[in-house]
Amino acid sequence: MDTLYRTPVAALGDDARAAFLTRTYAHLLGAILLFALIEVFFFTSGIAEPMARAMTSVSWLLVLGGFVVVSWFASSAAARAESKAAQYGALGAFVLAEAVIFVPLLWIAEQSVGGGVIASAAWVTLLGFSALTAIVFFTGKDFSFLGGLLKWAFVLALVAIVAGVLFGFELGTWFSVAMIGLAGAAILYDTSKVLHHYPEDRYVSAALELFASVALMFWYVLRLFMSRD
Repeated sequence: MDTLYRTPVAALGDDARAAFLTRTYAHLLGAILLFALIEVFFFTSGIAEPMARAMTSVSWLLVLGGFVVVSWFASSAAARAESKAAQYGALGAFVLAEAVIFVPLLWIAEQSVGGGVIASAAWVTLLGFSALTAIVFFTGKDFSFLGGLLKWAFVLALVAIVAGVLFGFELGTWFSVAMIGLAGAAILYDTSKVLHHYPEDRYVSAALELFASVALMFWYVLRLFMSRD
């Protein structure tokens, strides 16, 4: 989540800022649709079940840790990618990686509580993301101060996951609630960063960073919904 040092779009005119935001959120929508299409392919082709069984044959917490690590490093990849080709490559690779990691969670949700819980979690995530985005846009507040706190929070989450693997305890409902809060803080931070600090040619990377936070929230909202059944 390193700061980008070129002229931020916030310092440009209204037209340039509007064009940047339109491109960013169009690419975010595209990433979400691509993620959904990949999942549809996995499940309709029948390969989701063997993928899920293979991934859940190891500790479920390892899959959980893999998801947190991939989400964490996505923002770093977004900040480092310079060329458009590199940015699109990073976005496509990250969406594919997220789709693969989500397979066991979606498969378990579908088998244990039914597909309706997935749609419910998706709607709650969409509403949460929209509300947090509106806060940043309407207040104009710069939430960059959250950067250091988020790094420490992700480290603590990874420590908790590793401890769970080593000592054999489950991370329950309150861990999911805490991670939803962390994902919400990440959305505030990333949206603020897009609005205040990104240069106008980095809309693909901006979309990647936002997608990582949305995926993180969706993961833990779905886990929370599943824990209620």
